[in-house]
Amino acid sequence: MPTLDQAASARVPIDTIRFLAVDMVEAAGCGHPGAPMAQAPLAYLLWTRYLRFDPDAPDWTNRDRFVLSCGHASALLYALLHLSGFDLDLDELERFRQLGSKTPGHPERGLTPGVETTTGPLGQGVGNAVGMALAERLLAERFNHEGSTLVDYRTWAVVSDGDLMEGVASEASSLAGHLGLGKLNVIYDANQITIDGSTDISFTEDVAKRYEAYGWHTLQVSDGNDLEALAVAYDTAIAETSRPSLIVVHTHIGFGSPGKQDSSAAHGAALGADEVQATKANLGWPESPTFLVPQEARLPFVEAADRGREAHRQWRELAQRFASEPGDHAAEWQRIQSGQLPDGWATDLPSYEADHPALATRSVTGAVLNGIAGAIPELVGGSADLAGSNATDLENEPNQSRHDPGGRNLRFGVREHGMGAIANGLAIGGMRPYVATFLIFSDYMRAAIRLAALMKLPVIYVFTHDSVLLGEDGPTHQPISQLLSLRSIPNLTVLRPADANETVAAWHVALERRTGPTALVLTRQKVPVLEATSADGVRRGGYILADTAEAPAAIVLASGSEVAPAVEAAAALSTEGTPTRVVSFPSWELFEAQDADYRDTVLPPKVTARLAVEAGSPIGWHRWVGPKGAVHARDGYGASAPTAALAEHFGFTAEHVAQRLRELLA
Repeated sequence: MPTLDQAASARVPIDTIRFLAVDMVEAAGCGHPGAPMAQAPLAYLLWTRYLRFDPDAPDWTNRDRFVLSCGHASALLYALLHLSGFDLDLDELERFRQLGSKTPGHPERGLTPGVETTTGPLGQGVGNAVGMALAERLLAERFNHEGSTLVDYRTWAVVSDGDLMEGVASEASSLAGHLGLGKLNVIYDANQITIDGSTDISFTEDVAKRYEAYGWHTLQVSDGNDLEALAVAYDTAIAETSRPSLIVVHTHIGFGSPGKQDSSAAHGAALGADEVQATKANLGWPESPTFLVPQEARLPFVEAADRGREAHRQWRELAQRFASEPGDHAAEWQRIQSGQLPDGWATDLPSYEADHPALATRSVTGAVLNGIAGAIPELVGGSADLAGSNATDLENEPNQSRHDPGGRNLRFGVREHGMGAIANGLAIGGMRPYVATFLIFSDYMRAAIRLAALMKLPVIYVFTHDSVLLGEDGPTHQPISQLLSLRSIPNLTVLRPADANETVAAWHVALERRTGPTALVLTRQKVPVLEATSADGVRRGGYILADTAEAPAAIVLASGSEVAPAVEAAAALSTEGTPTRVVSFPSWELFEAQDADYRDTVLPPKVTARLAVEAGSPIGWHRWVGPKGAVHARDGYGASAPTAALAEHFGFTAEHVAQRLRELLA
């Protein structure tokens, strides 16, 4: 490790970071200059002395992770990436926040090399960082052995006052302390300013004491410009291996700006030409040219990058030795890194005959998970304190804990939002996470679900207790709008299977999907195992489940538990002389992705008498039933009663569905 730069020699690179950020925001006419100006010293020290990275290989497995949870400070990250030699040219900084640039207003994973996760919605990055640190622990426990430390990296996060106000950060941090994630270090930029003004108006708690109560190791740096004090704090945090560390760094937002330092005016708007001039004069920086990068500013970053390249080279040698070791671990490692499922992974998936006793689709999840867990060791997950209700326990697997770091059962506690954000970090870290709760509580984690979809992360959500038919828990627990809400998220695939076999097929779809998250929406109540369900039909999102004529007079479309009564209703109408087709419709997204010929085969345009049946919001179904069709759904709240009584009361029985079809055909 090189000796620490003296403050005088560090000033040029630090001020380079500051003024690259200032110039980016000024050129765009919008953005957040204040945080980068404050955070420049702590980020400079971290990136030039502590962070292990290879700019030529941004996805190197054993790199350290850097999460900028306060994504509004994106200009800081872009300056660091540029100076460190990542594929981010200066002209991209000059195009900050412009269409098609690699420097969007908030960092986006997959767009800018070196950006680990998409941040901006405050607090999410904290949860992501917890998930990344947990992924490191799980992989290290599985693949490291004496003489071969294949996985050994640290996760660093920079967070703001706003991040630590958000509940998701509290949920994730509480779990991180409980688990003792000693390779997680969070640097808290405590500048005590938010958009509305001083944090004193709303946020006066002692954050360090709160984190101590969570089980974290906490440190204080009174002056964010004091590199020596920062270095001591970083070294101390690294030495603490049994707990995550929170480093509270007291900074000045908009540092150096005569008119806006320590003011909310420095937070979310360009400084303005006059203030930029005054700030550059105050810090002794040339007024022109803009986007100035002196060669001496690049040198410490070049040296850090060279050390990272050498560390990467040594790791590749280690990986090559690991690959030559006897056993299957090397092949398993390569497969997990590639994101591929193992050959034969689906061999032990269950299947069910039509005469099998009725099953809740939620209960099938347990059989699926325990059928594949041995074949897919990267599959980890759990529930928000509902594992029994969600059927998500892996049998014969320990709980994840500081005492059992390889445990694959994750006990998230009643922390849905934190669970969702942590799952995103696990997926970024190379795991295949599944997380579970009741469908009604998907609202609590919606922001994390949306970010998973935006980042194309293969997270699997298990949402049980999926409709008013869950029964006696009543309207507080009975979802109405949640299906519609999830279906409205771009790149989230939602599947609501009709029976046990469709549930197995839905899991198959979810596990094979690599370009985004999947939500499985499952019943609490038992439903019959249907004849003629089709795994291929589930993969297509919708298919002909039952038909009595080549040219039906009517079509009934349904998902989930409403498919069985739809089949009975269609049979009744067919007996009456009205041939009626049943279309099982587990996924709008998958059906929409099929070609027009397939969609028209399932839903012939000439058949306009169509009825959609679903115990949720009717909104959206009209696309599939057409202008002459109808929707039998629920647009009000539920009630507390046994399932059979609710089905009768709200009209989700075969008799009610048949009557609606007759009315439609009249």
